[in-house]
Amino acid sequence: MTARAAHRTRYDRATAHLDAPLAVVDLDAFDANARDLVRRAGGKPIRVASKSVRCRALLERVLERPGFCGVMSFTLGESLWLARAGFDDVLLAYPSVDRAGFAELAADQKLAAAVTVMVDDHAQLELIDAARAGGREEIRVCLELDTSLRLLGGRARIGARRSPLRTPDRLAELARSVVRRPGFRLVGLMAYEGHIAGVGDAVAGRPLRSRAIRLMQATSRRELVVRRAEAVRAVRAVAPDLEFVNGGGTGSVQYTAAERAVTEIAAGSGLFVPRLFDHYTSFAARPAALFAQPVVRRPGVGVVTVLGGGYPASGPAGADRLPVPYLPKGLRYDPQEGPGEVQTPLLGSPADDLLIGDKVWFRHAKAGELCERFDVLRLIEGDRVTATVPTYRGEGRTFL
Repeated sequence: MTARAAHRTRYDRATAHLDAPLAVVDLDAFDANARDLVRRAGGKPIRVASKSVRCRALLERVLERPGFCGVMSFTLGESLWLARAGFDDVLLAYPSVDRAGFAELAADQKLAAAVTVMVDDHAQLELIDAARAGGREEIRVCLELDTSLRLLGGRARIGARRSPLRTPDRLAELARSVVRRPGFRLVGLMAYEGHIAGVGDAVAGRPLRSRAIRLMQATSRRELVVRRAEAVRAVRAVAPDLEFVNGGGTGSVQYTAAERAVTEIAAGSGLFVPRLFDHYTSFAARPAALFAQPVVRRPGVGVVTVLGGGYPASGPAGADRLPVPYLPKGLRYDPQEGPGEVQTPLLGSPADDLLIGDKVWFRHAKAGELCERFDVLRLIEGDRVTATVPTYRGEGRTFL
């Protein structure tokens, strides 16, 4: 029996008493992936990206491990909720215009001490000040450096359109504004190189494209290691007590950790390992999060139909944003239908061995977005479900 077939046997046995659809996290794989992230980080702490987990119980589990420290959140509402639940180091990775949330933050000493907000524009400082509603707590601030690679004199850009702060001078200018402004304290700098950390460099069947991606990423790393160090020096000249410099992501952990200017690494997807993280030369990990759909029809030879399953991921529309049938191996979508809202036909010889009520196991394209489809996660150890824990959605929280 192959390892993959053995995993299917375990998952089927563990969930035999449960009806699908359902979502599981294999804790053996989850913990192994966590250990590997720590190994790759080389002693630098890892801040967990909550958008890739979206389950408080699993955030707590990984933060109990040596090598992990703090959460990187995705909305201000989520940040405040986590802080109220006892998470004492929450970095909001994206600017917010949640006025009610800022009023709550400025009025609560515990929240203000636990949450750091992201700023990359003077207007955001103005909005926060206007939203205070009398609250006098000091707001912790992090600035974000644009990490995109610019080529051909700036005419070509590779990387996400995030912060407008690209040069050390621009960062230092905003840093001075924060430091001079009463009620704010500059504590951090973040630089997320998504075009390195979040783009696989070993695209199946595309050797030339893979080589081009590796060349781009190597070029970007060389440029960024210099510019990030210069940016950190410029900001520390304004704020010598800067607490952290955050960088990286699952696909670039070891490269970013090697930079002296970086003090901590961000990662989250590497815990669940969705399908978009199958194509990297820098690391290999085990899929830990899966979902199962039940076989409800057998329309003919070599085809079964499962309930639902049309869970596309965010990003540019394409086949790589779709979940994939994973277990049993060898199933594929009908190209005329694909994964559907209420039913999904699956083709392939393994279909003939599936009976009504059997489970087909899928992997989502991205990590935490799977949790927006399920109220709970079944946690599997060995061949048993050892716990059932709520997702954010299961706790009545849908932040985006």
